Amino acid sequence: MFADIDECKYPEKYTCYGKCHNTIGDYECKCSLGMHGDGKVGCQGFAITTIIAVIGAVVSLVIICLLLFMILSKRRKDKNFRENGGAVLKHQRVRIFSEAELTKATDNYDDDKKIGEGGFGSVYKGVLADNTVVAVKKSKGVDKAQMNEDFQHEICVVSQVNHRNVVKLLGLCLETKVPLLVYEFISNGTLFKHIHDKRSQVLASWSNRLRIASEAALALDYLHSLADPPVIHGDVKSVNILLDDNYTAKVADFGASVLISPGQTNILANKIQGTFGYLDPEYLMTGNLTEKSDVYSFGVVLVELLTGEKPNSNAKSGNKRNFIQYFNSALENNNLFGILDFQAAGEAEMDEIEAVAELSKRCLNSIGVNRPSMKEVSEELAKLKAHNQKSWAQQNSDETEHLLGESSQSFRNNASPPTSQSQTVISFEIENYTDSM
Repeated sequence: MFADIDECKYPEKYTCYGKCHNTIGDYECKCSLGMHGDGKVGCQGFAITTIIAVIGAVVSLVIICLLLFMILSKRRKDKNFRENGGAVLKHQRVRIFSEAELTKATDNYDDDKKIGEGGFGSVYKGVLADNTVVAVKKSKGVDKAQMNEDFQHEICVVSQVNHRNVVKLLGLCLETKVPLLVYEFISNGTLFKHIHDKRSQVLASWSNRLRIASEAALALDYLHSLADPPVIHGDVKSVNILLDDNYTAKVADFGASVLISPGQTNILANKIQGTFGYLDPEYLMTGNLTEKSDVYSFGVVLVELLTGEKPNSNAKSGNKRNFIQYFNSALENNNLFGILDFQAAGEAEMDEIEAVAELSKRCLNSIGVNRPSMKEVSEELAKLKAHNQKSWAQQNSDETEHLLGESSQSFRNNASPPTSQSQTVISFEIENYTDSM
């Protein structure tokens, strides 16, 4: 017998590039898992340990990158939060939204969700996790410093305001480079849309026009007289008057608004803000923004409601006279009812329309001190609205009485002397009715 040699113990003499297994008189050498070939000569491919090591390294790298991204993202959000005044604003009576919440609510700011756009940026319709529908105001962010200043300014204003005819600020997001404002969603769009889209029937009646004007005036009166501190809106126009589910007017967009300190009557603006066609000419010339600047702009809205004309376009007359000249000319020539955008329902309404037209003319006085205050405008419109409602109620009461009178007369004319049989039937019906009560 011969002694068996364990070749696996002498790899320098008995080559094996894989896993060695001793056999009687010889040895076997199998390539490692994941490799192939003759283990005694050489194996090709990658060993499973190498594959696992590579996968492990890749996974680790991905995890490190994700962690790094999350850390940097949090630092960026924290930095934005601080720069956007988060330390102060988180103590305000508004909700602080996360960037993720609003991105999800607006489907990543999908264009289909866009409901408004202007020089400031865009407004998107969003639905929060609790199904609350909101409007998210997102700035273009061209000039971060300026945008942040405008944001702080708007927050400063809207945080002071609480009125049923003013759009309510629900919250804000401070994690983005330029902050986002979240307002209640107003479903029926702008007053401008309903005035100039002739398919809309909201303003078909004078009573609706008068009511909406009165509600908007009430909001502006609140801003001037009851807000603490008082607020000059600075950009009153029909686009910034929204209509909710019940077509109640709500004043919106305080990007151009200013707060008035005690004793202040005007603000010297660094730059003229507002919308051409609605701007107070005195403000344009002097740069002094006053409460009477809002009064002038509201006067333009009243004329817009009366005539259906756009303030920044030439009027129906076809000549080059502007919107205000067109209106004033109609008043001077006793042609007010020739330029109306609707039909007056009666003499009472015609008197109310004339009163609103005269009020509009006073609001549009080129000299600010000669214009009425918003309180005076609001009170006058409230009286006219009450008169309109009373007239409507009286008219409906008269019509009802007239119809009842006609019905009674018709019954008497058509009735014949009852026979004993018909008397029995009538008596029976009355008894049955009495029993059922």
